[in-house]
Amino acid sequence: GDATLASRYVIFSATKPFVTSTVWTLIVDGLIDVTEPVITYFPEFGAEGKQSITVEQVMLHTSGFPHAPMGPATWTDRDARKTKMASWRLNWEPGTRFEYHPSSAHWVLAEIIEAVTGNDFRDEVERRVTQPAGLPRIVGIPQSEQEGIEDLVLVGEPATPDELEATFGVRELPASEVNDDAILRFNDADVREVGMPGGGGVSRARDLAMFYQELLHNTAGIWPSVDLADWTGRVRNSLPDPMGVPANRSLGLILAGDDGKSNIRGLGRTVSPAAFGHNGAGGQLAWADPATGLSLGYVTNGYDRHEIRQPRRGSSIGTLAAQCAS
Repeated sequence: GDATLASRYVIFSATKPFVTSTVWTLIVDGLIDVTEPVITYFPEFGAEGKQSITVEQVMLHTSGFPHAPMGPATWTDRDARKTKMASWRLNWEPGTRFEYHPSSAHWVLAEIIEAVTGNDFRDEVERRVTQPAGLPRIVGIPQSEQEGIEDLVLVGEPATPDELEATFGVRELPASEVNDDAILRFNDADVREVGMPGGGGVSRARDLAMFYQELLHNTAGIWPSVDLADWTGRVRNSLPDPMGVPANRSLGLILAGDDGKSNIRGLGRTVSPAAFGHNGAGGQLAWADPATGLSLGYVTNGYDRHEIRQPRRGSSIGTLAAQCAS
């Protein structure tokens, strides 16, 4: 296609580690304790029975509000976001189940970042993580700086009920906020400027790969090495997902693991058990493998709507990439 090395793409949930790694710096600074309830930093959040949810549970996707709504009308208004988050209700008791929170959890983390720093979370991500790592701004791109961001294009058709049943054992996937209309909103300049903390980042492939090199080697000294090893290497959530696959999550990342399910987790079949990363919707890939020193950044604006073909393609790309360093 027309892509160049300078082309930038919406990376969807590959954005999440930029936000969580910012939280890590605030842990180091003594501004956040993940064992504390969210209400320590955001008191209004305790409404509707959410008072016991800890910051760690939010980071591990066990907090119990996976599909809590946060419509575009509230994205640019902090007070409106706080009001919306306060109104959220629980689907289950926090800490008892795992289900991926596509966007809700990271809106909470963004608010905590703003509460403890007094600054916009997007600026803190840049100041604390991307700038020290020698990377451009990833989260919240000003409209005047959006040249070269490729528009998203929907590709293909969703999987049929028969295909879903053959692969997942169900004829219909759970309802999700990730739908065609929501995806195409990321072509809008105002949405790219918002920098949705759970999925609105914009990056080149090489910037993703270099971010993961920083997580591997910590050359800029952004985090204490002992803590970084824990955050990138220790499983804190092994609860099964709705399909029965153990989450295998650290404090903000997905770990390949040694149970033969690294491909299901999006990291391919040939990485080491220590590999870690976090992919994004539509085929965005981002991970690193401490065993080889390889990191992968793969981005595309062709948003494959087929829920089976798209992750299989990502697994195949990851498998081939890892073989390059084996």
